[in-house]
Amino acid sequence: MITFPTASVFPPLPLGGMPLSDLQKEVMALKKEKDAIILAHNYQCEDIQGIADYVGDSLGLAYKAAAAQQSTIVFCGVHFMAETAKIVNPGRRVLLPDMEAGCSLADSCPAEKLAAAKAANPELYVVAYINCSAAVKALSDVIVTSGNASKIVNRVPADRPILFVPDQNLGRWVSSKTGRAMQLWPGNCYAHVQFTPGALLRAKAAHPGAPVVAHPECTEAVREMADMVCSTELMVGWCREQSAQTIIITTESGMIHRLRREVPGKTFVAAPTDRCSCNECKFMKMNTLVKVRDCLRDGLPEIIMDEKVRLSAELPLRKMLEWSK
Repeated sequence: MITFPTASVFPPLPLGGMPLSDLQKEVMALKKEKDAIILAHNYQCEDIQGIADYVGDSLGLAYKAAAAQQSTIVFCGVHFMAETAKIVNPGRRVLLPDMEAGCSLADSCPAEKLAAAKAANPELYVVAYINCSAAVKALSDVIVTSGNASKIVNRVPADRPILFVPDQNLGRWVSSKTGRAMQLWPGNCYAHVQFTPGALLRAKAAHPGAPVVAHPECTEAVREMADMVCSTELMVGWCREQSAQTIIITTESGMIHRLRREVPGKTFVAAPTDRCSCNECKFMKMNTLVKVRDCLRDGLPEIIMDEKVRLSAELPLRKMLEWSK
């Protein structure tokens, strides 16, 4: 008999939230001593989110990184995110708790293959999802996040053919929202494509009446089952506005930690996959609170970038930040 995993349920937090652990207090003291700011993505572990100065999506993190005044930025996310912080704020030291924290989506678009595609068709206007390497950003015309992609694509000159890299699922969703035809790079986020219609149906059956919110990196079949498709940042406001007390969250399960803090009194259900009850990104979870403490203490590992690449990557990133205002 085949058994399927049931969804993980996250009930409301107790009043007052969770007290800081001794390790969290140690990290907070080191942060002050080292003149550091800690930026954490929504998919980080709960104990890291609890000591971060800012928790958000890629767009919000890019703005915070650009504006950071502290001498050191500790970026709790994956490698391309820490690179982005260095690109927009080169005068600061940028630390990544685990240098091996990569991204399957970023890996799907090697810079040399993108360069070959541009050489074959010089008219292409390259719109790059921020989930890509600095080398790919340097080859792009503008960067987007899931929260601003439609707005940015609408500003691309109408007479230019668009190549959207590297996430084909996000690209297809943006194309449907904007009406712009785009060539789609054949990449995807390994974590988001593990969500399936069957697993989502089981979650809906177990929680009748619970609305579903999904990230646009999910497949089209999953997106069509959702009541709302949006970036992680927009999920916060959307969940707050729902009258339902239970909501099914179809993205990496770390997002639920932030939702429980910012949308109190509601129960959040982590949409399962066919293999697990709580979908986690193995790369995001390579960062741990111990590694955050160690990188603050030791000043390593540090993001070092070729200045020529950084300058080339900064142009489309700055364009994104300007066009997003």
